[in-house]
Amino acid sequence: MDNQGDRIIIFDTTLRDGEQSPGATLNVDEKLTIAKALARLGVDIIEAGFPYSSPGDFQAVAKIAETVGLENGPVICGLARATFNDIKTAAEALRPAYKKRIHTFLATSDIHLEYKLKKSRADVLKIVPEMVAYAKSLVDDVEFSPEDAGRSDPEFLYQVLESAIKAGATTVNIPDTVGYVTPGEYGLLIKGIKENVPNIDQAIISVHGHNDLGLAVANFLEAVKNGARQLECTINGIGERAGNAALEELVMALHVRRQYFNPFLGRSAESAEPLTRIDTKQIYKVSRLVSNLTGMIVQPNKAIVGANAFAHESGIHQDGVLKNPLTYEIINAESIGLTNNQLVLGKLSGRNAFRNRLKEIGYELSDQDLNKAFVRFKEVADKKKEITDRDLEAIISDEIQQPPELFKLELVQVSCGDHASPTATVTLRDAQGKDLSDAAIGTGPVDAVYKAINRVIDIPNELIEFSVQSVTEGIDAMGEVTIRLRHKGFIYSGHAANTDIIVAAAKAYINALNRLCAVANNQPSSLVN
Repeated sequence: MDNQGDRIIIFDTTLRDGEQSPGATLNVDEKLTIAKALARLGVDIIEAGFPYSSPGDFQAVAKIAETVGLENGPVICGLARATFNDIKTAAEALRPAYKKRIHTFLATSDIHLEYKLKKSRADVLKIVPEMVAYAKSLVDDVEFSPEDAGRSDPEFLYQVLESAIKAGATTVNIPDTVGYVTPGEYGLLIKGIKENVPNIDQAIISVHGHNDLGLAVANFLEAVKNGARQLECTINGIGERAGNAALEELVMALHVRRQYFNPFLGRSAESAEPLTRIDTKQIYKVSRLVSNLTGMIVQPNKAIVGANAFAHESGIHQDGVLKNPLTYEIINAESIGLTNNQLVLGKLSGRNAFRNRLKEIGYELSDQDLNKAFVRFKEVADKKKEITDRDLEAIISDEIQQPPELFKLELVQVSCGDHASPTATVTLRDAQGKDLSDAAIGTGPVDAVYKAINRVIDIPNELIEFSVQSVTEGIDAMGEVTIRLRHKGFIYSGHAANTDIIVAAAKAYINALNRLCAVANNQPSSLVN
């Protein structure tokens, strides 16, 4: 293990815990796209998934291990419960990676032991070293997490951690599984571990926390001050329930307040050395990528990457920023890769220029996908004067990064008005190439379209979220529609973009239904950690 005590290790779990956000299920290709972006971002460890949970997750972890887990790339990690089968399966999926880690866990709080595991403390003290040792026999890098550590008895926690490290754990993670602790409590917990686990110097202390009380980032920063050196986080803070600590917030807090945090890592306060290996200029594009692929919209007032993060409406603020941005901005927008670049390409532009710009903003497409996206680009270029990077992202998301097309929209036609009954006619093409048409009346044009689609695709579902937002400014802007629907307790998201909002709404709904059909019978297990 190299000396990492004077920097912060970024462990990204977007592809594991982040994917557990309701409706955020990703396919293998989408996971691989995000993994490549995370590698460019500079994360130290990618938790690629939970291989034992499903064949799809195993395949995704194996593909990421093979493609992204290169010698100069990040560590690829797989999650495993503290069982022989889970650990063995994780090791098999991780085999292609140059640097691999098995992350195994077992609950230690009394409430989990009594009601979930039906095990005693003595059982845990027997299982943990046995399973950690087994993982260690398969890979050199083993991480152990005592699930629900935030609500565990500290004295028992110390014993469990000592036994895990003795058995070969190189990282011990202290999860606030239910987002219960406060910053002061988390700091004291980490301090107690540093002072009471005899062999803690042989392992890195990591933290994993949820944002149920809105305290995840604050908790992590307090943990850093008390000795934590690995932060487990997700892009845009996505994850179970209220989500995880957000990577972009943690990284930029450590970047902007470097002089404050330097002494806690044994550096001089004035040191200019970055506290993480993250390339901050990649943050915004990775945030957009994850948002597009998961269908989880970033709220406008979201710290660092929200649409309003660098917007000023107050006259006093505007005046100050015009005179000196530092009056009201503590972060330079360009430091996270936020620019106003316009793609000066039109219908006469060639594929090579188009491909190069896509590569610059993080997309590398096959020739087949490039041709498909290029055709759509030309269609949009005929309708818009300017094509921005955001437009390109919408095109890629709409044309390339979609689930298998079991149903494809061939036609949507709407009649509506303030003195008319909104009526919609749709034609869908199924996987066998057969066209299916129907019509319906609704309370509005979108409602009519969705009712018509439901008459063609007879799958009972409940629409629980419908969101429309403009990709860019202007009357000719593309509109993005994101929906979420519920079917048999599972949530599926759909996303589409078009200069016609009704068309985008229809495509987003079919997108969600395609996901439902593709994954309803192959749901990944949901784990809380």
